[in-house]
Amino acid sequence: MSVTPDELRKLLRAAPFKPFRLNLADGRSFDVPHPEFVAIKPHGRWIVVVTPDELGGYEVVNLPLIASMTVLPDPPASQQAA
Repeated sequence: MSVTPDELRKLLRAAPFKPFRLNLADGRSFDVPHPEFVAIKPHGRWIVVVTPDELGGYEVVNLPLIASMTVLPDPPASQQAA
């Protein structure tokens, strides 16, 4: 079962935002640390995910290939106070 555009938008618009992971059907995954790391068309089947690449990398993902989304745990308090 794939993720719907509305489910993805719900996580992207959450207040407060919680980082999450996109898990693809082919076994790849992409972490989304901030809502600006994902671009989604209003009625599109494709999204763009910015990847942690020194050259400004990105992946174009077919939305029906996202098998699930996982909210990531908060970092330890010692890492939040940086």
